[in-house]
Amino acid sequence: MDIRRSGSQASKKQPADYFTGTVRLDPLMEAPEPARVRAASVTFEPGARTNWHTHPLGQTLIITAGFGRAQTEGGPVRELRPGDVVWFSPGEKHWHGAGVETAMTHIAIQEAQDGVTADWLEPVSDVDYSRPVEKD
Repeated sequence: MDIRRSGSQASKKQPADYFTGTVRLDPLMEAPEPARVRAASVTFEPGARTNWHTHPLGQTLIITAGFGRAQTEGGPVRELRPGDVVWFSPGEKHWHGAGVETAMTHIAIQEAQDGVTADWLEPVSDVDYSRPVEKD
């Protein structure tokens, strides 16, 4: 058994190479091999978002606070609310982040394939990010 105490791992500001705006990652866990699962709590300040990206084995997001948005390639921009659980299939091109005027925090869970959890692509344009949100 391995217990990681809250606050025992440093928060990390995320790089502009993969994110627009201010994004903080708080590591939650990285299972030792042969397991592949990794999880982090990620907080996006208003207007912040990921670049377009894919995950070799998919990704689950659990929205824990605030309101955000996400989009898959060719699809509408969707609203994300606390309690929502989002699944992105392996190889599905997408982005996710905060609302225009609201911060958003989610837990991101993904598996590593050959040490890789994400393939990072181009930034999301301000035009694409600002499109109206489709609500359910």
